[in-house]
Amino acid sequence: MTNSPAPHANRVAVVTGASSGIGEAAARRLAASGAAVALVARRADRLETLAKEIERDGGTALVLAADVADADAMRAAAAEVEAKLGRADLLFNNAGVMLAAPIDELATGDWQRMIDVNMTGLMNAIGAFVPQLVASAAEKGVADLVNTSSIGAQAVFPSFAVYVASKAYVTHLSKNLRADLGPKGVRVAAIEPGLVETELQGHVTDAGALEWLDGVRETLTWLKPADIAETVAFLTSLPARVNLQQITVMPTAQV
Repeated sequence: MTNSPAPHANRVAVVTGASSGIGEAAARRLAASGAAVALVARRADRLETLAKEIERDGGTALVLAADVADADAMRAAAAEVEAKLGRADLLFNNAGVMLAAPIDELATGDWQRMIDVNMTGLMNAIGAFVPQLVASAAEKGVADLVNTSSIGAQAVFPSFAVYVASKAYVTHLSKNLRADLGPKGVRVAAIEPGLVETELQGHVTDAGALEWLDGVRETLTWLKPADIAETVAFLTSLPARVNLQQITVMPTAQV
């Protein structure tokens, strides 16, 4: 598989959070590697622009404007993927939101938004697309479910308690899903990036968290979205017998 000039040829990849950052970079990378890519996010205008650029470069892209927090919308998206591209055999579950505040500020609306997107949204995508992944694995011999977690799943960051807890959920869920899906030929992986230059930091409004982010931006070189996209492309192009279950990708100078 990895010796092919287009290792994702004949694959159907679904990318959530595809309108910017890691999701956008992964969609471009997988399309360049031969996959037909379904682009899932709320911002339809950005998805349309991305799809046109992918198609201009010879790829195939399907725009699906949907919020992962809406279970019905995700089920409808899965049906459209199967009807227009064929059964999905790769799901990059990447949509997420990062909001920060000291816990005693009781920013309960932000807490709920992170739970709705980072946890419930993750499960909505899994519920919508896992049947296709299982069927594809039976037909092709392999399928992939890749979930975006965070180094926060392993660490303590003041003011980010709910965010890092949501990412710990993603990492531990991914490990356990292998018990259910691995025997059916579906590989499951969690990618835990360190600091990556994306829109995610733009969600943060807490003064203390912003000061910390600005400080680390000055002292080390952050990862680029393309670095994580390359990781996704690599682990999903390995032989079917190989499952990299948990990958932490850090800036060289981040400790």
